[in-house]
Amino acid sequence: MATIEILGVSHAYELTAPTSCPHTLVFIHGWLNSRGYWQPVISRLSVDLQCLSYDLRGFGESQSQPDTELSRAEVSLSLARNFSSGVDSPFDSMYTPSAYAQDLVLLLQQLHITSAWLIGHSLGGTIALWAAEQMPDCVQGVICINAGGGIYLKEAFEQFRSAGQRFLQIRPRWLSQIPLIDLLFTRTSVARPLERYWARQRVIDFVVADPEAALGTLLDSTTEEEINRLPQLVSQLKQPVYFLTGTHDKVMEPKYVRHLASFHRLFQYSGDNVIEIPDCGHLAMLEQPDAVASHIRSIVKIQESIVSGQ
Repeated sequence: MATIEILGVSHAYELTAPTSCPHTLVFIHGWLNSRGYWQPVISRLSVDLQCLSYDLRGFGESQSQPDTELSRAEVSLSLARNFSSGVDSPFDSMYTPSAYAQDLVLLLQQLHITSAWLIGHSLGGTIALWAAEQMPDCVQGVICINAGGGIYLKEAFEQFRSAGQRFLQIRPRWLSQIPLIDLLFTRTSVARPLERYWARQRVIDFVVADPEAALGTLLDSTTEEEINRLPQLVSQLKQPVYFLTGTHDKVMEPKYVRHLASFHRLFQYSGDNVIEIPDCGHLAMLEQPDAVASHIRSIVKIQESIVSGQ
């Protein structure tokens, strides 16, 4: 693991060796997760594709915010100054998807990555879409995994936000020490039970996530304004955007993935940019790493051949 400072905040990341491919695959994890969930996929891809994974601010081994109030004010000012989106979206919070996208923009700049494919899981998919909008010359394409939406259902989202807040209130540090607690996490949100190793990692990430970041990302990514922006954002992206969805995903059901995907030009009339993974829930990169890696490699190669043929 290496660390890098972005706007005064230390971020943990891992970068595999360069390859002959000019693009770097950049993996963005979801809410209450960390970069490690991508390792099964990265191990299958890093032979011929450089891969970058990192912990979002406030999750995994990345800090949540600068140490001082002055530094925090400077971060907020920098985010607002650097935001160049065509969508009217001032930074009201450090925990919006667009704010996290700005972190990613600066991360790629500091690592001198000039050509990237962004691959985001769940909330990470939304962050990837925002980052693609913010740096169109660098980002060659986006692959959203178990990510979709764009339909604001008031009652459903109010229930989700309320349940999420209660969920975050019951996570003392000693929770990870309870015998067999990981068994609960082997089955949550997946079609088939996960290995206990990953269940234990889910418990750890659930416990160590910074309280402000965990709550802030939950609330700021599920507002009516934020949800309604997504279709417009996807429709404006010039880069190819693909969506991988699990047929048994109960967190982000395939119909909502297809809805958001339909706003991109690649959808056409039959959902050409949507790929369904059978017998898969909300953690496709852990449940079906072979399929996810294969689809990522195929998409990148197909788009590379299209660009080469032009």
